[in-house]
Amino acid sequence: MAMLWKFMRVAKYSKTALSPKVKVRGIPTHSRHSSSKSVPSDFAASAPCSNTVELLGKSYPQDDYSNVTEKILSKVGKNLHNKKHHPLWLIKEQVKEHFYKQYIGRRGTPLFSVYDGLSPVVTVQQNFDSLLIPQNHASRRKEDNYYLNRDHMLRAHTSAHQWDLIHSGLDAFLAVGDVYRRDTIDNTHYPVFHQMEGVRLFSCHELFSSIKDGEGLQLFEQGHRTAHKQECHTMEAVRLVEFNLKQVLTKLMTHIFGDGLQVRWVDCYFPFTHPSFEMEINFQGEWMEVLGCGVMEQQLVNSAGAEDKIGWAFGLGLERLAMILYDIPDIRLFWSEDERFLKQFIGPHIWQKIKFQPLSRYPPLINDISFWLPSETYSKNDFYDLVRTVGGDLIEKVVLLDEFAHPKTKKVSHCYRIIYRHPERTLTQDEVHRIHQAIEESAVRELGVEGRF
Repeated sequence: MAMLWKFMRVAKYSKTALSPKVKVRGIPTHSRHSSSKSVPSDFAASAPCSNTVELLGKSYPQDDYSNVTEKILSKVGKNLHNKKHHPLWLIKEQVKEHFYKQYIGRRGTPLFSVYDGLSPVVTVQQNFDSLLIPQNHASRRKEDNYYLNRDHMLRAHTSAHQWDLIHSGLDAFLAVGDVYRRDTIDNTHYPVFHQMEGVRLFSCHELFSSIKDGEGLQLFEQGHRTAHKQECHTMEAVRLVEFNLKQVLTKLMTHIFGDGLQVRWVDCYFPFTHPSFEMEINFQGEWMEVLGCGVMEQQLVNSAGAEDKIGWAFGLGLERLAMILYDIPDIRLFWSEDERFLKQFIGPHIWQKIKFQPLSRYPPLINDISFWLPSETYSKNDFYDLVRTVGGDLIEKVVLLDEFAHPKTKKVSHCYRIIYRHPERTLTQDEVHRIHQAIEESAVRELGVEGRF
């Protein structure tokens, strides 16, 4: 599921679209079994040879859709979720162990298989079409995704592997990996984060076997689509699948966060699940969204070759869970290589209680930037991506302070506040000034804005 992403929400930056000289090498992963193999990362530049980018052992021609940056490509293959003792690894292992122990198949082996080494490079068909996301859907926009070209992209959600894994014959699986989205900049958003996908399919016998006098119940009908079910599902089947899904996820969250956890469900909309919900938990008096889920669209299940089954899917963000569980205040810290951060998560077992201790609280440095927008084609996410590319992880937050339309010229001006803070040391005003100046120059050159510096 493309969860924790609401679908309806809609150096120099000269390498926004990769220059021909960029060459990225690596080894692709083709694992179809439970494994913890990582996609290795080996980035290097070579002399200009063709208008292509090589990534994970394959070459992708660039076109008018190419917008992935070198900064983003430097994250491909890091696989933090497979790095032992990393907080994202701990969360993944906790969820995996829970599913292994809680759900056992007929032969006494775990019902769910786990895939955490799938390549993050997917086709647009995998990322959108296979999930029944319409061609004109806002979630496909270049402003929100990282495209290698019109046909290939860095996955925006682990749901991109749903169809393939179901088509391979799997009825129950977890898929874990890094996902990539262009988004706002603050302490909870980062262009690369990690998701876990869960899918479970049921045959008629599996769903109704525990129901008294359930022999006559059916999965499918020729009915009508409502807010509560798809037209092809019987109400009995939908209610049982929905109950099973919510029970599975409530048990999981209770297992991670402890007894007494308050959970509530909020109706939402996702193209490839219906009905669909978001789970919110009450943590320290605040309601927080932690995952999304729903009854899978039967058209998706049928096209993958499981016509006689009905199922659910969920998606959760590993960073969101880890930030809550370990009290980590800034999402950039997950990419830290500072031993003072990493050593805090080394323990005798994955369930050890850990509360993150701040390395220290370094002061922020704040600079504003104002400019006239070039045209209607301007996107805030283009500017956020530019700032992240030039400033890297020194950027803590970017806020749109003011939007002004000139009464005569009708030109629109934006004023942004950029907050600089290094998570591991104190920044100087001189180095921030140089970065800020580079952002100004790049905005003019790459976005076509007119500076009001």
